[in-house]
Amino acid sequence: MKLKRQDVLLLVGLAAGALLLSVILLLTRQDGVQVVVSVQGREIQRFSLHDTVSYTIEGADGGTNVLQIADGAAWLEDASCPDGLCVQEGAIRYAGQSIICLPNQVVITMEGTAEQIDVDVIAQ
Repeated sequence: MKLKRQDVLLLVGLAAGALLLSVILLLTRQDGVQVVVSVQGREIQRFSLHDTVSYTIEGADGGTNVLQIADGAAWLEDASCPDGLCVQEGAIRYAGQSIICLPNQVVITMEGTAEQIDVDVIAQ
């Protein structure tokens, strides 16, 4: 099967578009500054991402997760859930990222940017 000129142009255009989208997403990505811990949909704790913390989370039905925060990242070090997928998710550091442990009903979310937290009201 031989590629036609239009096929090559389409592939090059798609690759260029994907590259442009990747660059835009990379440049507009915001650092998270707060780590929010929720259990069963309720916020139970909030930490600064700039702190060094080891925090044991009491999840649903007596399950536990151990949250670590250090060097501008947050991750689950240990979990009592049977599959341990939440521990395997690794570290998060950007606003909008999260770690979820379904068996223990624990959600760790990164929120905000420095500008969002320092500003109370924006007037136009």
